[in-house]
Amino acid sequence: MSACFKRYVVCCFAVATLTATASGQTRYTTIVVDPGHGGFDRGGIPGQQVPEKMMTLDVSLRLKPLLEKAGYKVVLTRDTDVFVPLGTRVAMANSYPNAIFVCIHFNSATRSGANGIETYFYSTESAPLAASIHSAVVGGAPSENRGVRRRGYFVLRKTTVPAVLVECGFLTNPTEAQYAQTNVYRQQLAQEIARGILNRPALAARTTYTNRSSRVDVGLQPFLDQRFVRESGTHHRRHKTSTKKKSSSTEKKKVSSEEQ
Repeated sequence: MSACFKRYVVCCFAVATLTATASGQTRYTTIVVDPGHGGFDRGGIPGQQVPEKMMTLDVSLRLKPLLEKAGYKVVLTRDTDVFVPLGTRVAMANSYPNAIFVCIHFNSATRSGANGIETYFYSTESAPLAASIHSAVVGGAPSENRGVRRRGYFVLRKTTVPAVLVECGFLTNPTEAQYAQTNVYRQQLAQEIARGILNRPALAARTTYTNRSSRVDVGLQPFLDQRFVRESGTHHRRHKTSTKKKSSSTEKKKVSSEEQ
């Protein structure tokens, strides 16, 4: 093989690689934003003072124009205080093959000291998106970094597009609840989520291995694989038992309907 032909092959390969990377970056033209809960489903735990459903809706409504300004088509699974079944949310996401699905949530626990930001994904193709959003939100929030977590929530497991669920802090934590109730902080959350979406690495196409592989890259973020966590009780319970890494004690935390 001549030296000229070798250089030609190398150049062709480099161009193909760059094209594939660019394609991975640009083929997602729609963002489906899913404000958690709504209607009769307030979110959180019994007796919680700050309704999660209103916080998630407000952040989502603030996120929409930021993404539209960046050139994306943005679809909200709800834009008012109504209940939308999980199957409908998933169906909306799956109806846009060139979409990214981002669920907005806030956390809760019976232990008021529980705090921090968590970001969830399930399919391995969604890991770079989860890491990018998580890094941006943690970088702009005065809260603990609870890491990127892989878990089989319904809205993550059943989607056929890259899907991420962001827990934007604990509404049962006095400090984080106070932050969340300010317009400035909710706007900041929206801006950081948008930044994470816009700065995401290229996302690979889905394969038959994306849901099974344990080889995921979440960058420098702390990572927990919770696909095999067993929940106590039935799917209808509103609480679950969770062991925090830094403590030997257990805390009851909400079981979101996304898990069902």
